[in-house]
Amino acid sequence: MRLPMAVPPVVGFAALYLIAVVAGARTTMGDSGALMIWPAIGVAAIWMAVSRESRWRWAELAAVPLLTVAGLIAAGTGVPSALAEAPAATVGALVFTVAAGRRLPGDGGAPLSNLLDLWRLMLCAVLAATAATLTRTAGGLLLAETWAFSPAAVAALIVRDVVAVLVFGSATLLIVDLVRGHRHGLTGLPTARWLECGAVFAVSAAAYWAVFSQEKLPIGFVLIPLAVWAAIRMPTPLVILHAVVFSCVALSYTRTGHGPYAAVQDTDLSMLLIQFYAGVLASVGLALALSRDERDTLIQRLQTSEEEATDKATMMTTVVNSMTEGLAILDHTGRLVLRNPAAGRLLGAVHTVTGGVALGSDHGFFQPDGTPLTDAELPHVRALAGEEAAPMDILIRNSAVPEGRVVRFNVARLALGAGPSHVVVVFHDVTADRRHRDELMSFAGRVAHNLLNPLTTIEGWSEVLEQELAGYQPVERVERIQRAAARMRTFLNGLLSYTAARDGKLMPTTVNLALLVGDVINSRLDQAESTGAAPPYFEVGRLDPVEADPVLLRQLLENLIDNSLRMMGPGVGPYLAISCQPAPNGLLRIDILDNSVGIPPGKRHEIFTNFHREKGSASNGLELAICKRIVERHGGTIEATANPYATGTRMSFTLPAGRSAYARTLAASQ
Repeated sequence: MRLPMAVPPVVGFAALYLIAVVAGARTTMGDSGALMIWPAIGVAAIWMAVSRESRWRWAELAAVPLLTVAGLIAAGTGVPSALAEAPAATVGALVFTVAAGRRLPGDGGAPLSNLLDLWRLMLCAVLAATAATLTRTAGGLLLAETWAFSPAAVAALIVRDVVAVLVFGSATLLIVDLVRGHRHGLTGLPTARWLECGAVFAVSAAAYWAVFSQEKLPIGFVLIPLAVWAAIRMPTPLVILHAVVFSCVALSYTRTGHGPYAAVQDTDLSMLLIQFYAGVLASVGLALALSRDERDTLIQRLQTSEEEATDKATMMTTVVNSMTEGLAILDHTGRLVLRNPAAGRLLGAVHTVTGGVALGSDHGFFQPDGTPLTDAELPHVRALAGEEAAPMDILIRNSAVPEGRVVRFNVARLALGAGPSHVVVVFHDVTADRRHRDELMSFAGRVAHNLLNPLTTIEGWSEVLEQELAGYQPVERVERIQRAAARMRTFLNGLLSYTAARDGKLMPTTVNLALLVGDVINSRLDQAESTGAAPPYFEVGRLDPVEADPVLLRQLLENLIDNSLRMMGPGVGPYLAISCQPAPNGLLRIDILDNSVGIPPGKRHEIFTNFHREKGSASNGLELAICKRIVERHGGTIEATANPYATGTRMSFTLPAGRSAYARTLAASQ
């Protein structure tokens, strides 16, 4: 099935190779009979490279020596010389094919596309030419009685074959590509450029006639600018054609005894010089043309990439500017690099929040309760300092927003290569959400307060009823009423505690944390003893003083310790370790580690939300939400992580470290 498709390339290459053999056979020079122009090796090299994967490759390889002998004999060459040339052409083509398969694009069957391909082609040509010349010399010495060996003749043959592969091989690749339908650089060429190409050929013809029509002046170097002109201004296919035509012109003039190189008395040396000269001109032209093509390709890719980047940037700018959330990027100094219009509206400073301005506390940043924020407390400043910055709600109140607006800051670090990090800040207006939540919690607090009075009545009358029914069966139902009332009181007290933690006025003072923790521990030990439960084991490390509201701090510690005790597995002796360590920005980090069942990673943020209860838990769902609110009102953060030393949980929160003289005295005494 593939035979009809494979025959035309074989026939085409065979015909082209036979023409090259016959044409080269008519360019003998001097009495030695050496061929001045030998395009056959260039055609054979490309033929075998293109047919590398063909199913007929071995038949095509066998055709090379047969066509060589037939062509040379038909052109009048003696049989011994023809037989010596046949294996040389075959060996040269094989060596080129092997080398090209490892070095050239498309195994040597693809057109040259850059300067590196040209150097690789020259390397393959040198290897093929050397192998062919050595084979030719050995065959000539064996078969031809008149074969004369000299180093200059061998060098001339090697250079001749290198030039043939470089010039005629490139031309053959061009022909193959044109047959395949490719028109590299020839389509869309303006008329003015075609006229210039014609001028290049006309001027070159006149210049070569002027240089090679006389023998006295060695002025061959004046033709180099013509090669440069052709390489810079003409498409690469025409540059190759220019090299083929005028290399043949220079070699033909020299072969007939004309030109500056024909004046050399030694025929072998004259042939070596003119071959080297033709190779230099062809190499210069091809190198410049391929460099220009490579540059044009890179420029085109750059322009395409620039257009794509511009389109994407325009699209991204449109998306960012249409966002209702604010977006800003700050550099490592905290100055704005980019922000969208929504960021200016949310921050209430459309005209002042611009590039190059530092986004600091002078824009009117406060805690939601109205406490002023310092620059060091801002989440983007903390992120730039390398700290973990959780989402933070900030009250913004300035001349543009006198009534105030609560905006949530979501911060993420942005690494830009090896340079300093930037931060991305996304602003989301949560004023309505917080107002709705605050109103709901205020309502819940009022309801809880109002429900305590009737609940007290229920509890009082249930005690009376229990006394009157003592010894009777219905007393168990009264006990159920009392347990339900107790659960209701716990829930209502939780609501009131959360309201106090949220709205109550902070009264911070220096608190002896070690003394307070010891008091809470003693109360839990007494509670375990009174209920008959296994007493928890507490390990207390260094605890420095803090600046906090003593009432809220006690509630914070009690809630966290009680939460750890509730999370213990069945039959596990409770163990808690409490310690502290310094944290950045004048804070103190307190860690409470336990050996409980632990908290799943996906719920370590969820547990701090309102009314979150684990299945089977006896809590009211507000204890940890109260803890989070207390910590945040003191300017700290709280998080739950896995116990790094065993199973269980580590609760970590930060509070301002003690700064008074009393605090320093306490710290020094520990």
